[in-house]
Amino acid sequence: MQWLDLLSDYTFQNVVIGASLLGLISGPLGCFAVLRRQSLLGDAISHAALPGVCLSFIITGSRDISGVIIGSLVTGSLAALTMLLLTRKSRLKTDAALGICLSIFFAIGIVLLTYIQSTNNASQGGLEAFLFGQAAATLRSDLWIMGGITLVTLTLLAVFWKQAKLVTFDTQYARTLGMPTTAIEAVLTCMVALAVVVGLQMVGVILMAAMIVAPAAAARQWSRHLGGMLVIAAGIGIVSGVSGATISTLSRGLATGPLVVLSATTIVLISLALAPGRGLLWGTIKHYRQKEALQKQQLLYALYKHPLASKHYRATFGARWVLGKLKRQGYLVRSTDGGSGWRLTSRGEKAAKQVVATFEEVAT
Repeated sequence: MQWLDLLSDYTFQNVVIGASLLGLISGPLGCFAVLRRQSLLGDAISHAALPGVCLSFIITGSRDISGVIIGSLVTGSLAALTMLLLTRKSRLKTDAALGICLSIFFAIGIVLLTYIQSTNNASQGGLEAFLFGQAAATLRSDLWIMGGITLVTLTLLAVFWKQAKLVTFDTQYARTLGMPTTAIEAVLTCMVALAVVVGLQMVGVILMAAMIVAPAAAARQWSRHLGGMLVIAAGIGIVSGVSGATISTLSRGLATGPLVVLSATTIVLISLALAPGRGLLWGTIKHYRQKEALQKQQLLYALYKHPLASKHYRATFGARWVLGKLKRQGYLVRSTDGGSGWRLTSRGEKAAKQVVATFEEVAT
């Protein structure tokens, strides 16, 4: 009954839908930022959105979400395009340009926020919530705006899919084909700005960078193909948003935005540890398998080349493990003289000859 009441709760429905839309748009677009080695792009754009929030309030005198989104999109896109201009027209690297844009625009936003607070305008209450998000204040009308932005952005991405993919992986080749690579990169950057403004209400300008990077970083561990990576990133973004919103609602008092980010971070850690072929666990298993295989070859080589020495061989713990495994596989048997030595079986001699041939080939 408690779950039924929760699902029928108006605020919970709005928060979950908003968080799902945030994950749906931030995951795929974050993949392009990560693959283009511009992980700080989301951080720069999200911080640059604060001046847009403040300017929207100064102009309109209210915290209307449509005005906030327009203002955030303008200043966020301006910061992103400034970053592209700095990297193209100067010797600055991308990370330096991103750092410059982030600090300058965020400083301007803080100055404007301080100015608004000094005016004693009664409508300014809650404006600072855009720093960390205020998911519970999301209205159904806000969801329609967020959904419309998400739909337009993903449609635009589908239309320019081939161009975006080529520019992401091989900009020089795309340029030789006559593609307007600068314009395409600018469009991709502005699309990331759209993802940022969708998340302002949910997680705020401070934490929004995590929603750009985390789902993409996790998805990168599970897929080697761009299409699959985008789908997985969208799924991870949605799961992070829904789980964070649910935990926040059930806990009564914990902020939604940080919980969404922590959910995404948990998925990243799990992906880094367990993703097949890329995870740390699989890397560790692969390392020990390779080590065991090398010890196996070394033991077969030694026993084939120096069979008498095996009678006086004192193996380490790791070598004893490999010897026992070779015995179980039918490569070795105990010596018949009652000692602690080993001798090769016919199967073992055949395998040892192959190892000796390989070693001698490598040595020559």
